[in-house]
Amino acid sequence: MLATFSKYYTAFLVGLQSNLIYRVNFAIRGFFSFFHLVVVFILWSAAYAGNNSIGGFSLEQTITYFVALIVVQFMIGAFNEDYQISEEIRNGLINQFLLKPVNYFAYRFSIYLSARLVTGLLILLPLIVTYPLLKNYLTLPQELWPYLYAIPALMMSALIQFGIAYCFGMLTFWFLEIQGFVILSMALESVLGGQIFPLDLLPKWIFDLSTGLPYFYQMYFPVALLTGRITDPATAGNMLLIQLFWTVVILCTGQLLWRRGLRLHTAVGG
Repeated sequence: MLATFSKYYTAFLVGLQSNLIYRVNFAIRGFFSFFHLVVVFILWSAAYAGNNSIGGFSLEQTITYFVALIVVQFMIGAFNEDYQISEEIRNGLINQFLLKPVNYFAYRFSIYLSARLVTGLLILLPLIVTYPLLKNYLTLPQELWPYLYAIPALMMSALIQFGIAYCFGMLTFWFLEIQGFVILSMALESVLGGQIFPLDLLPKWIFDLSTGLPYFYQMYFPVALLTGRITDPATAGNMLLIQLFWTVVILCTGQLLWRRGLRLHTAVGG
């Protein structure tokens, strides 16, 4: 057990060093979020002009939602993992994992965690810069249970985020180019994952439909818990069970694609 942990901890450290080399790129991406926050503030302030609430939520709750969304995106979002996996399959770099006692999924997940540690820390910089502007608009739940529920929700969201990217990367065994699949998935995630607007502003039947889809649990669900948009513990508990279901399905699908893909894979050379 210790040897296994040490193996993937080493992969985590290697990934951490690799991501720190490109810290300027991450910093630029992080400060781009500064402008994103400013635009969100301006647009939603205009939308709320003359309105105390939209969809039953105040301006403060909506601003808090988007701030939390950006933070969670940098903490658990899978940015380039699908393309990195695809590149390793196309270039034959995965051959090294076929002859060594290394689980490829665990290896890639270790790299993902190291990258999210770097981006998660860097997002704090634009958040500190914008805090004087936003501090009067931030409101969080007063009860304890949303934060307790958010812990497993965030963990499973990370697994779903990475699991979907892993599955798309595995498609390289069958398709030379996966960009079309990834772009389609990103479009669905942007709408059904609440990244463009909070899902509870949609008609109820669309919102209820979205709760049965994995995109709902990629980002919206943990953010909604942390910002008080889900107020019923029983409802949140049922959603956690659905999230667990999708987590298991996506991870199992990734392993199935890996095994089936290896049957098609031909390794040449040493």
